[in-house]
Amino acid sequence: MQIRSPEFSPYILVLFLWLIGAPAHAALDIEIFGGGATQIPVAIVPFAAEERLNQGITPVVAADLQRSGLFRMIDPAGLAPHEPVEVVYSEWINRGANALVIGSTTALPGGQVAVRVRLLDVAKQVQLASYTETVPAGQLRAAAHRIADLIYEKLTGDVGVFSTRIAYVVKDGKRYSLQVADADGFNAQPVIEYTEPIISPAWSPDGKQLAYVSFENKKPVVYIQTLATRTRKAVANFRGSNSAPAWSPDGKRLAVVLSLVGGSQIFLINTDGSGLQRFTQSSGIDTEPSFSPDGQSIIFTSDRGGSPQIYRMQITGRPSGMAERLTFEGSYNVSPEYSRDGKSFTFIHRNGDRFNVATQDLATRQVQLLTDSKFDESPSFAPNGRIILYATEVKGRGILSAVSSDGKTRQQLSTQAGDVREPAWGPLPRLQ
Repeated sequence: MQIRSPEFSPYILVLFLWLIGAPAHAALDIEIFGGGATQIPVAIVPFAAEERLNQGITPVVAADLQRSGLFRMIDPAGLAPHEPVEVVYSEWINRGANALVIGSTTALPGGQVAVRVRLLDVAKQVQLASYTETVPAGQLRAAAHRIADLIYEKLTGDVGVFSTRIAYVVKDGKRYSLQVADADGFNAQPVIEYTEPIISPAWSPDGKQLAYVSFENKKPVVYIQTLATRTRKAVANFRGSNSAPAWSPDGKRLAVVLSLVGGSQIFLINTDGSGLQRFTQSSGIDTEPSFSPDGQSIIFTSDRGGSPQIYRMQITGRPSGMAERLTFEGSYNVSPEYSRDGKSFTFIHRNGDRFNVATQDLATRQVQLLTDSKFDESPSFAPNGRIILYATEVKGRGILSAVSSDGKTRQQLSTQAGDVREPAWGPLPRLQ
């Protein structure tokens, strides 16, 4: 549920429905629909001694790859090589595998586990990559995600996002909980909980902080919270409404939406709450800002032309108030977010009586609808631009879904009951 500004009526309705929703709090379940036209067939052999561990590695790796929609799993039943010298390539060719993953695990003193992995090209009969790591037994899922990222990168040439995290809000009875979980929905941890709504989480570029809007003081206030220490600071608590935080790529500023001067307008502010600067000046509602990856422009939603549409303004070197309209198809386009390469953006497009996830290429202006559900909201790109996370409704309940950027693969991430909304996909992990 993306209520970045209260003026756009469909979001008022969603907030009301959420307020009276059924209680829930559970791990996310994932259901996959469809797949890419050309999927890479991969066989993953259970690692040696993996059955002795409390957490399996290969099931996590296989699930990660399958969720991407780019891979087809080949059953290794009856074949169990763990070293390259044990591989009979003709057997895997006959099974239709293009790539083979083998490995081993070794339990070490002190609760450590040594993990060794080999990725093999079946047709060329060569090793493509290897991975060796010693991790605490409680971090085997994280190691599995890193292995899946390695396999994804070597076989597609693109960066994997299985080691990233997502943020979302859960309505649990009368409580609202901002949660952070692994990209596959596991290891969910509450960041903050209140009996008043929490909306619009936004990740800092380094993944160490979340900005969000809390109504805990009976009005919307923008906070920044450091995840490791749980310390937080109110950075936008001005008269009226404070909403829709968006981080600049360098992590030094936020774009926020304030009603400080009347109607909702976009302002820039330093992350310590200083240096407030008005960015947009219009007689309409300007809201839902998103920085370009180079930090030079912001796209946002505005009804300055009579209906909600998406506009772009340069941050520097622009004539005051000059905004370029980007969307022209239909009378309702909202909730834009730049792709990570800055070449396109995702948004919500009204399609008849439906509100669907779409993308638009900035160079060609071509629009592609990616979903056909009834009411989608809050689209958020994965760091590699291949997947878009969003909220939708199934049987009157909010769940999270994801769709590939070509629209061919969809996933549903849901709890057994209750409402899950406001997704935001975090950045790639940074090397320490």
